[in-house]
Amino acid sequence: MCLTGVDYFSTLGYQPGIAALAAGALSPCATLILVLLTLFGALPIYQRVARESPHGEGSISMLEHLLPWWQGKLFVLVLLGFLATDFIITITLSAADATAHLIENPFAPTFFHNQAVPITLILLALLGAVFLKGFKEAIGIAVGLVILYLALNAVVIAAGIGQIAIHPHLFIEWKRALFTVHGSPLAMFGVSLLLFPKLALGLSGFETGVAMMPLVKGEPGDDESRPLGKIRNTQHLLFTAAVIMSVFLIASAFVTTLLIPAADFRSPGPNGEFAGPANGRALAYLAHRFLGNGFGTLYDISTIAILWFAGASAMAGLLNIVPRYLPRYGMAPEWTRAARPLVLIYTAIAFAVTLLFKAGVDAQGGAYATGVLVVITSAAVAVTLAVWRTRSAAAAAAFCLIAVVFAYTTVVNIIERPDGVKIAAFFISAIVIVSLVSRVWRTTELRTGEITLDAAAERFIDHAARGKALRIIANQPRHCHEAEYSKREREQREDNGIPPEDRVLFLEIYVPDASEFSAEL
Repeated sequence: MCLTGVDYFSTLGYQPGIAALAAGALSPCATLILVLLTLFGALPIYQRVARESPHGEGSISMLEHLLPWWQGKLFVLVLLGFLATDFIITITLSAADATAHLIENPFAPTFFHNQAVPITLILLALLGAVFLKGFKEAIGIAVGLVILYLALNAVVIAAGIGQIAIHPHLFIEWKRALFTVHGSPLAMFGVSLLLFPKLALGLSGFETGVAMMPLVKGEPGDDESRPLGKIRNTQHLLFTAAVIMSVFLIASAFVTTLLIPAADFRSPGPNGEFAGPANGRALAYLAHRFLGNGFGTLYDISTIAILWFAGASAMAGLLNIVPRYLPRYGMAPEWTRAARPLVLIYTAIAFAVTLLFKAGVDAQGGAYATGVLVVITSAAVAVTLAVWRTRSAAAAAAFCLIAVVFAYTTVVNIIERPDGVKIAAFFISAIVIVSLVSRVWRTTELRTGEITLDAAAERFIDHAARGKALRIIANQPRHCHEAEYSKREREQREDNGIPPEDRVLFLEIYVPDASEFSAEL
């Protein structure tokens, strides 16, 4: 859960601030809708993904099996583009927010304030250097970071609730402002429905949770192909993480909205204007304000650490994507299975994205949400198709409804903030072009990884090779009658000088799916 949490829980570093910018005083209401979608949408989807993909392959692997042939491969490549967007923006956004916490710390040198981009690039370079050297002991670090981070957040939120209790007029003024602008709870709910897609980056972490399944302990009697204990424990993991995050999301949105002036959330201006002191670090702002700079600095350190580790988690995810799919499709050379060249490539891309967005936290929020939403929507579609094949109409209809909700959320987010699609389009174009060129270049390579003989084939070989040389002739049969085989044998003996006493066997290969590059024969 903690390995999942470094990605999922670390969004508390910037989620409250992004929610306040997107929804204003309605931030707690929009966050509540996000939480409902988490618990009754994303959670059931990924609990089903865990059931259908018990070895951690995830929703993309489900779609790969449900959509065979070339159309399935192309769909997987498109999803890989969005997943790469998700992971890359996780790296760059986490580094940018870590920089924001560092710069705004009162003990930080003053010259840091104009150096957000260089500091972020240094953090990214350190991340790449760590992966070039090798990243170990991830679980132990993750557990310590998550426990410390959640504990500190709980203290900050409790202090914030205490301040609201001491100053009840804050709640009264917030409530009055809501009714003055929106008039009724129904109107607030309607506006929140329109606003919550901007908060969708708070849904990250579920795909990572499923990917952790190989590390989840099962039960002694688990079947390897269907480990029910492992599946059940993973579902508990996802449920626990979702409930914990839901509580923190609602509580953090509530205290930050009521206690922080709206102007302090402002984004950096286009002409170099400084961001507000709470931008990208709303809870840290409260920690320094109400608990002192000593505690606030401890909070900053823990936030920087977990954000950096979230980037490490995303880098690990990226390093698993290419070797899992593209070489198997014949769409990437075998050297892409090596980690270090990929680390250099991904680090360079992260540098480019950071420079493009000028290390801005808010600017990258839309791109991050797009990647997260497309991946979750694809998971919802995969689960709907899988359930439909079981002929469970009621369950299929429920999952279809969830898929429609996520599709709506994705479309709204893309329309309002198209940056994510632009970055994903770059990744998709790069993946498809490189993949097709690689596939054409490698058309003459031997695709078969190994050949396994069944009992009948072994009998043929044992009989034909008894005491004499055995010649194997590759053959593409047309009519499969005796005259065809006799003619083919005669031609091969003449063309290759095969002596009459040498026996021959025909090796005939049928390719059921030409889109698969390598497989067992």
